[in-house]
Amino acid sequence: MEKRVLVRLENVKESFGDKVVIKNLNLDIFEGEFLTLLGPSGCGKTTVLRLISGLNSATSGKIFLDDLDVTDIPAAKRPVTTIFQNFALFPHLTVHDNINFGLKMTKIPKREAEKRIRSALKTVKLTGFEDRFPSQLSGGQQQRVAIARSIVMQHKLLLLDESLASLDLKLKREMQTELKNLQQKLQMTFVYVTHDQDEALTMSDRIAIMNNGAIVQLGAPEEIYAHPKNDFVKSFISDIDLINFRRTRMKRYEHDKS
Repeated sequence: MEKRVLVRLENVKESFGDKVVIKNLNLDIFEGEFLTLLGPSGCGKTTVLRLISGLNSATSGKIFLDDLDVTDIPAAKRPVTTIFQNFALFPHLTVHDNINFGLKMTKIPKREAEKRIRSALKTVKLTGFEDRFPSQLSGGQQQRVAIARSIVMQHKLLLLDESLASLDLKLKREMQTELKNLQQKLQMTFVYVTHDQDEALTMSDRIAIMNNGAIVQLGAPEEIYAHPKNDFVKSFISDIDLINFRRTRMKRYEHDKS
């Protein structure tokens, strides 16, 4: 079955004065996939995420979301949610009210909002935490609140910008598995930004490796690991934890079969 394109970037360029940050980028992102933008600091991956969300404006080119040209549509009107590295939770609001914030802003009826909140809390395994404040939660729990706040909006696209970077290694690996399993359960499209090779290789359906504002290789993790296209890709992925990569991919395979 042919995959449906949810996001399309056509010849997208981003410049700041004379500095070209994104160079005529073309990218199709499929409905229901976990795509990771991977690359070193300053390669342009976060800029691509911001272009999709509408937080940045393209200098030229077109951006389509669900067959709609959103190139000139402001971020607040795009059906996209973004989770940042710091989770951006409101410290003075409870878990319930943090999750309800976007629903309230978009004037979703209270009964429908409560139904969505209960469902989201159950999905991220935080039922019973409704009255707690962010300061009373662990880093992993705070991330789950940020995810719940995103999925209640019922958008097809979730953007994640280095959202595991602040977690310690043990929790990060636990959340990698949880995040991937959640994406499969919800059948949402996730676009994830990271510079962490292990993270990208273990969670992604496809990876777009970026360097100097361009995609230098796009493909499945196994393909990129086994057949790097050039010296940059080969060098960039050469120091991954191979044992963890194989172990995690096997867990994912077993999960998919079940």
